[in-house]
Amino acid sequence: MHAIVVGGGIGGLGAAVGLHRVGWTVTVLEQAPEFGDVGAGISLWPNALRCLDELGVDLGDRLATQEEGGFRDRRGRWVTRYDTAAFERIHGRPLGAIHRRDLIAALRDAVPAGSLRTGAEVTEVREDGRVRFTGGEVQADLVVAADGIRSRVRHALFPDHPEPVYAGSTAFRGVAKHPGARLGTSFGRGTEIGVLPLTGDDVYWWVAYVTEPGEDPVDLRKSFGDWHDPIPALIGETPPEAVLHHDLYHLGTPLGTYAKGRIALLGDAAHAMPPFLGQGGCQALEDAVVLAHAVSTEDTVEAALRSYDAQRRPRSQRVARESVRMGRLGPQLANPVAIGIRTALLKALPAQVTARVGRDITGWRPPRLPRPAPPRTP
Repeated sequence: MHAIVVGGGIGGLGAAVGLHRVGWTVTVLEQAPEFGDVGAGISLWPNALRCLDELGVDLGDRLATQEEGGFRDRRGRWVTRYDTAAFERIHGRPLGAIHRRDLIAALRDAVPAGSLRTGAEVTEVREDGRVRFTGGEVQADLVVAADGIRSRVRHALFPDHPEPVYAGSTAFRGVAKHPGARLGTSFGRGTEIGVLPLTGDDVYWWVAYVTEPGEDPVDLRKSFGDWHDPIPALIGETPPEAVLHHDLYHLGTPLGTYAKGRIALLGDAAHAMPPFLGQGGCQALEDAVVLAHAVSTEDTVEAALRSYDAQRRPRSQRVARESVRMGRLGPQLANPVAIGIRTALLKALPAQVTARVGRDITGWRPPRLPRPAPPRTP
C-alpha cells in the first residue's frame, strides 16, 4: 500500500512516520527546497509526547522539560505558580519544549530518506488518489493532505467552505540565549508574552497582542522594553531579521468531514486553531497516530478514513473551540475590570488546582501501533 503525504511539516512527517511504522510505502512531497529550520520553538504537552512515543520518535536531549514558572503581570508580580510535580502526577508526563527544527529533524530521520521529496509542488489531487506534482504523477492508495492552514487540497475538495478567519491578534516569535530563564506567561491589556526555556540556554519567546489584521507591527523594543525581566533582554538579544511575525488565523468554520474519497485532511489543513492552548502541533501528532492505527486495523482505506474522521473530528474541533475561548479569556482580554477579576481568580486558586487545568486535553492517550519485528538472530 502506498501513501502520498502532501506537506513536510510536523503533521505530514508525523503521518509519514506512522504509516511507515505500520508497513506502508510512503512518499512525502514538500514544496520547499529542503526540510529545514521552520519556526522558532514549540511546546509539547503530554498528549503529544505520548504520540511521539507511539511513533517511535526519541527526542533525547533535544527535549527541554519545564521545571518551574507560572503566570505574571507585566511588572513581574506572580499571579500563580506552576507546580511541576503536581502537573506531572496529574497529566502523566511533564510539559516539554523543543526547537521546531529539532522536532522536524527527529521526525524526518524516522522516515526512509528515499521517501522524502523536496521542491515538489502538488498541482492536483483527485479523490481516487491520483496526485500530480512538479516532476511526476502517481496513483496512491491514500493521500494525506497536511499542507497547512491555506491548504490547496482542502480548497479543491471543499471549494465553498469558508477560508480561515483572523483570530484577533498578531504574533512575534524568536529564540535568544538567556541562561536561567524560567517558564512563564505574562499578561497585559490585550497582550500576552511567553517565555519557554529550550536546551542549551536557548529560550523561545513570543509576543501576541490584539490589533487589526495587516496593521504595521509595533517596535517590540519600545513597546515592551518596560516589561519585567527577562522580556526586554530576550527581545533585544534576538536579531531583528530572526524575529518571525504573523497575523494569527484559524479555521473558523469547522469542516463537516476530514476525509473524502481516498484523501485524509490532517493537522492545520483539517483544524487550524489559534495558538492560545499550544495544541496545534500536538493535535497534528494525534491525527498522525490515529490515521496510522486506522489503516492498520480496518479492512479498506475507505473504512479506515471513516474511522479516522469519527475519532479525530470531534476531539480536534473541541480543542480548536477551546483555543479560541482561551484567547478571549487570556491574551485578548482588554477590559481593566475583567482583567482584575481574572487576576483575583487566578491568585485564589491553589497551585494544585491550577495544575489540573487542561487535563481532559493533555490526558489523551493514543492507540497502540504495531511494533516492528525484532531482528532475527543468525
